Amino acid sequence: MHPRSLSEDKDVSPSRGGQTGSFVISLDCELFWGVRDKRRLQDYRENLLGDRQVVPRLLDLFDEFDVHATWAFVGFLFYSDRSSLVSNLPDRLPQYANARFSAYDEIAELGEDESLDPFHFGGSLIEEVLRHPGQEVASHTFSHFYCLEQGQTVEDFRADLEANCRAARRHGVELKSLVFPRNQVNPDYLEACYDLGIRAYRGNTSSWLYRAMNEEEESNIRRALRYADAFVNLSGNRIVQPEGNGSKIPVDVMASRFLYPQYRWSAPLDRMRIRRIAKEMRAAARDGYCYHIWWHPHNFGVNQDANLRILRRILEEYRVLHNEYGFEALSMSEVADRVLRQSAA
Repeated sequence: MHPRSLSEDKDVSPSRGGQTGSFVISLDCELFWGVRDKRRLQDYRENLLGDRQVVPRLLDLFDEFDVHATWAFVGFLFYSDRSSLVSNLPDRLPQYANARFSAYDEIAELGEDESLDPFHFGGSLIEEVLRHPGQEVASHTFSHFYCLEQGQTVEDFRADLEANCRAARRHGVELKSLVFPRNQVNPDYLEACYDLGIRAYRGNTSSWLYRAMNEEEESNIRRALRYADAFVNLSGNRIVQPEGNGSKIPVDVMASRFLYPQYRWSAPLDRMRIRRIAKEMRAAARDGYCYHIWWHPHNFGVNQDANLRILRRILEEYRVLHNEYGFEALSMSEVADRVLRQSAA
C-alpha cells in the first residue's frame, strides 16, 4: 500500500511531450566556511557539529528512497589537514573590496587537522558521501567564492575553480556540477565553468524574490518575503525547466525552493509548507518538469529528528509521484545529461 499523497491535486494529465519529470536535491556543504563572514564560531558551534552527525543520516534516507542527490562541497573541505590545504592554494587570490569576504586570511589560524578542527576540514565527510551509490560530489567553489561582490574577477574565479578541481581529484572525483555560494550566479563566469568540465549549475528563477544579488543589494524585506513564500503562494508554482541545448553548457538546473529548517515557533506551520512543496512536486511530476530543493546540512544540525521527519514526508511524497508518474530523483549532472541528450536527438 502506497503512502497517501499530501497534495490535493489529483488530476491526471499527459506530461510535457511525454517527458518524465525530475526531482532534484542539492546540498551546500560548507561547514564554517559558508557562514564565517556572518556568524561567530562559538555561536554556531552546535549546528556545525550537528552537520557532521546529520550527513550520514541524510545519506541513509536517500538510500532508503533511492534518491540521487548532489553534494556541493567547498573545496577547502576536500582536505583533512592544514598543511595539505596550504600547499594546494591557487596562485591567484580574489581581492574583494570588502576584505571580510576572503576566506584565505583565516587559513593560518586553522587547527592542525580534521580531528582537532572539525569546523574547517571535511575529507571524511566527502569519503562518507562517496561510499553511497548515486550521490554526486560537486563544487561549491574552492573558497566559498562570491561571484557578485566587488573586487573579484573572472580570472580569480577561474583560478579558484581550478584549485577546486585539483582538490576533488585527490578523492577520485571529476567535478561536473557547481553551486554558486549565496546563489550569486554570474553569467559572465559560465564559460570558465564550461572550460573546467562543469556541465550543470544551480541557477535562480526569474522572480524578483530569488534574483541573484550581492550582499549590498540584498534586503531584509526580500529575505522575509522568501520565508513567507515557503508557506503561502507569493511567487507562483516554482516548477522549472532546466535550460540547455547542444551548444549551451553548463545546463541551468534552476532552484525551486529552499528547505527551511524547523524552528520551535514555526513547528505549528510545518504542515503548510510541506503541503506547498507537495503541490509543486505533483505539478512537476504531472507535467514533466523539474522540482529542485536545496539546503545546507548545518541547517539540520540542531533539531535533527524534527527536520529529518519533514524530509521523510517529502520523500514519501516523492515515492507516491514516482509510482504514479515515473517522477525520478536525479543529481544535477544527471539532469544535465538528460537535457543534453534530448536536445541532441
